[in-house]
Amino acid sequence: MTPEIKPEFIRQAQELWPELEWINDAALRETTTNTWALALQKSVLTPADLNSIPFTLLAGPDLKVTFMDHKRAVVHIAKDCGNQMNLFFRNDLPVNMDVLIAGAILADVGKLLEYEMKDGKSVQGSYGKYLRHPFSGVSLAEMCGVPAEVCHIIATHAGEGNMVKRSVEAYVVHHADFMTFEPFRERLKI
Repeated sequence: MTPEIKPEFIRQAQELWPELEWINDAALRETTTNTWALALQKSVLTPADLNSIPFTLLAGPDLKVTFMDHKRAVVHIAKDCGNQMNLFFRNDLPVNMDVLIAGAILADVGKLLEYEMKDGKSVQGSYGKYLRHPFSGVSLAEMCGVPAEVCHIIATHAGEGNMVKRSVEAYVVHHADFMTFEPFRERLKI
C-alpha cells in the first residue's frame, strides 16, 4: 500500500520530471511519480535545492552541474541509447523503454534521503552514512509499488550493482550515469 502522499509533492515531482510523460504505462508512470513525491515529502531538500546543488559530492567544490541537470541528462541519454539498441538489436537484445525510463528517473531518488543541507551546501547526512541512495531508493520505490525490474535498475545503477548480473535496461542506465559522472572526476585535463 502506497503511503499517503500530499498532492503538492506529486505536483512538484511532475514539475521536476516532464520526462515522466515518456512512460507509456500509466500505472508505472504513477508509481514512478509517487516515488519521487514520497522522496520529496520525506526530504529536507526542495525542488529549488535540486535545481541548484551539485549533482555529486565526489567531483570537488567547483562543480556547477546541478542535481537535476545531471539526472535529466542521464534519462535523455538512456532513452536515446535504448531507442538505438531497439533499432539495431530489437530481436536479440530488446530494451523495454518504459522500464528503462522509469529506472533512469528513479536511479538517484534515494539521494533525497542521503543528502542534507548544511550552511547552504549539500552534504551527506547521517542517514546517508548508513544507507547509500541505491538502498534507500529501492525502499522508497517498493513502498510505492514500483515493479521489481525497475527496482533492479535503482539497486544496480551504482557501484553496488557490480556484484550482481544487470538487466539490459540496468546496463544502459548504469553506463548513462557513469559516462556523465566519471569525466567530471577522472578526465584528462590538458
